[in-house]
Amino acid sequence: AVIDVLDQIPHAVDHDVKLAAERQMAEIAVDHTPADITNLGARLLAHLDPDGTLTDDTDRKRRRNLSVNRQRADGTAKMTATLTPELLARITMLLAVWAKPGMNNPDDPDSPHGSIEDADPDAVAAAAERDDRSPAQLNHDALNALLKAVFEDGLLGKSHRGLPVQLIVKADVNDLIREAGFATTATGTLIPIKDLINLAADAQPWLAVFKDATAVPLYFGRGKRLATREQRLVSFARPDGEVCSTPDCDLSATHVEMHHAQLDWGLGGLTDLTPACPKHNRMVGDQPGQYTTHMVREGPDEGRCAWRLNTQPGAPPNPERINRQPDIPRRFAEHLQHVRTDIHGPTKASGDQPRLHLRQIIDLRNASDAEATLASILLATLYPRPAGTWTSMIPE
Repeated sequence: AVIDVLDQIPHAVDHDVKLAAERQMAEIAVDHTPADITNLGARLLAHLDPDGTLTDDTDRKRRRNLSVNRQRADGTAKMTATLTPELLARITMLLAVWAKPGMNNPDDPDSPHGSIEDADPDAVAAAAERDDRSPAQLNHDALNALLKAVFEDGLLGKSHRGLPVQLIVKADVNDLIREAGFATTATGTLIPIKDLINLAADAQPWLAVFKDATAVPLYFGRGKRLATREQRLVSFARPDGEVCSTPDCDLSATHVEMHHAQLDWGLGGLTDLTPACPKHNRMVGDQPGQYTTHMVREGPDEGRCAWRLNTQPGAPPNPERINRQPDIPRRFAEHLQHVRTDIHGPTKASGDQPRLHLRQIIDLRNASDAEATLASILLATLYPRPAGTWTSMIPE
């Protein structure tokens, strides 16, 4: 609360006045609640600039911001922003023509999409009668519809760090069969499987097959130094490919580079690629304080990158570590199964497993049982393609 008040002091205020205001706010913070601090701070700001003449465009630009907070447990996230007059003018115009009642309603299949200026007035009127959304929900759905149009028109470009600039989502085949759980986007966002199934109606699906359900996808030898688009997609599809492979790093796939984990390309290394954020990718080397990496060749972590922080000469070596963040859902499922076994005893095996129908959006009926078992990841690159298209990504 104190920082929020101090941030509103106009830059034109003299330096000694700012210091006095900081001391005043520190004194207030000792004995008052955050709500009191805000109220008393407003009084102080009014005293510093009683006529409102010191605040100018420099202050408005300095305070501009837009933040997207971390996802909450239910998958939603809060966005906060302080808009400049220019952006505010554009946002309000957007909402004026896209956030009208009846427009861009995701819960109404007959709701017109886009701008109200291009919609049939009778269809808008009929949809508005059925529309029970609040003004804030109207704004949300209007922004979502606008961004969907931007993605479909290709206005964001064609490639970002080797990945197509589209909504890229991966899901475990077992979650797809159950139509439950969460899928993961290349930006690290979790999407409920039911929402993914709806998105897949306009998707180009890819099937990535992994060796024995490990993280070993395709092998490219010394084919290329830089990762191809297919390699980037398969890297993200890996069980550990959604974040940087460095232990404790959570930078998402859209912000990582491809690190030659076993031996650097310039030294004759193969294309053993693993995701690594720019910071950690540049910390790989043979000096103390740098990282040594290699690909695990056997065991449950086969195909994953192990990182070791180099120590000073003579000091005992640090242990190798692997980023365990992507393992959390799988490990939780294993713990839950053990708990249920302890409580209820072993469950009987049944051959009557639910079939993968996905509401006739994605058809896997031509896949053999072996393929369905090995297909541990569904990677959907979401941009308009005919429904039902299924492209297999198989090594030559």
